[in-house]
Amino acid sequence: MIHRKLLVPLALSLALLSACTTTKHSGMQHEEFGATGVFTRSFPGTEKSACEAARRALLSQGYVISDWKPSVLKGRRKYQPEADIHAEIEFNVVCVADSKGSNSTTVFANAVRDRYSLKKSNTSASIGVSAIGSVSLPFGSTDDALVKVASETIPTGQFYEQFFELVDRYLDTVPYVQEVDNKATTAPPTLLTPATASQTVTSAPPEQSAKKSEE
Repeated sequence: MIHRKLLVPLALSLALLSACTTTKHSGMQHEEFGATGVFTRSFPGTEKSACEAARRALLSQGYVISDWKPSVLKGRRKYQPEADIHAEIEFNVVCVADSKGSNSTTVFANAVRDRYSLKKSNTSASIGVSAIGSVSLPFGSTDDALVKVASETIPTGQFYEQFFELVDRYLDTVPYVQEVDNKATTAPPTLLTPATASQTVTSAPPEQSAKKSEE
């Protein structure tokens, strides 16, 4: 009987310790670093071509580009999944060359989703009375405001897989567009005709011509 009385509290203590450890581990699982390729993908080409393809991929899905640089891109998209719920996705893209002089680029993608809920608050009107002071009355107006209720990084691999597939699709058209732009901005070399060539020949200095006339 004595051993059973001692074993029961010990078993309860071990169960509580195990529960605390499990809760702590589940809370820290989103903060650990892992060797996963969910947020990265390597593409052939330069940083500018990869980010240009990423920009077109976001534009095709209704994102509004808020910041755009040759190797950094940021877009936003708003939607309403429910009547009183508003959501917003901020998509961040960074393009980095794999090595100096290489013809491949790694694209890092990260999407943060914010959720807002519609909250209603009643405002009461107050009337000032000289003898009593200010008195608050129940009638008034109702104000609606969006309050942020959640914010998290989207961890779903399928979400980024679809984005990288769109980038790969638009990457085929980016080099052709850049090549056309370079041809349009580069001036063609000038060719010397016989008339222009004769004009470019420099005449002899006056001193040398004077000496030849004296001879």
